[in-house]
Amino acid sequence: MSDSLNAPEAPRSRPAAAGESALHAPGAPVRHTRDKGEPRFPDGPSADPAGSHFERRIRSFQPRRSRVTAGQADALQRLWPTWGLDIDGQRTIDLGEMFGNDHPVVLEIGFGMGEATAQMAAAEPGINILAVDVHTPGQGNLLNLAEQQKLSNVRVGNGDAIILLREMLTEDSLDGLRVYFPDPWPKKRHHKRRLIQPEFLDLAAARLRPGALVHCATDWEPYAEQMLDVLTAHPDFENTQADGGFASRPDFRPLTRFEGQGLDKGHVVNDLLFRRVQHGDRPDRSDQSPTGA
Repeated sequence: MSDSLNAPEAPRSRPAAAGESALHAPGAPVRHTRDKGEPRFPDGPSADPAGSHFERRIRSFQPRRSRVTAGQADALQRLWPTWGLDIDGQRTIDLGEMFGNDHPVVLEIGFGMGEATAQMAAAEPGINILAVDVHTPGQGNLLNLAEQQKLSNVRVGNGDAIILLREMLTEDSLDGLRVYFPDPWPKKRHHKRRLIQPEFLDLAAARLRPGALVHCATDWEPYAEQMLDVLTAHPDFENTQADGGFASRPDFRPLTRFEGQGLDKGHVVNDLLFRRVQHGDRPDRSDQSPTGA
């Protein structure tokens, strides 16, 4: 771990606004008054890192706005320059240089508050996790957890994972992909916003090394069925389950608080474990008739 993380700077302070106490209880929400145009966290994640550099596509995520605690804000200010990545699409990332080692790198898209990510990073220190989300409190919380647990194998990405995959990562640079409990977009007219689509898998396949594991989980059964259909149909992935169905939750994926609440309500959680295949490992069925003749 770098010296900047081992010896944290003192949190930055500002004068109290009118009617606001100069003291905050630990974990209390930060009431930050800033001038128009002033960034929310000057040394932290950008509000819109890709800006207008790329065409606006149908987004598979909906940014959530919630309060940032004092601890999360402090982590964003201090740790972002070392452990954070703004996904601006303007450069190609050297993952070995980013993590400071040549360990395998797994991309996690959407990590919520980061508790499960931190648990997986602690359990497998030989695997680097590039965790991407747009939820600022979650970004700060994961940075906090990484510092507290001395997790040098976590980096936090801010922005659109599609731009990261398309513009900033090289071919065969990833050893795994994790998508846990993505937004199910339950309304039919919003299904086009779901992340797991054939076009997304085309892009992911180009960045995943042969043998890389794609692991998805959802508690929305119709989305689970769509994921299974789309992954099964894609020529670059094969189901690790002999019966071609869903998998049991593997030991390396922690049971999250959100998931536990859903299970208590009777929700069914489905895991999908597919492997990126070497070209030629699966037969090419593109020239076969629908009946297989």
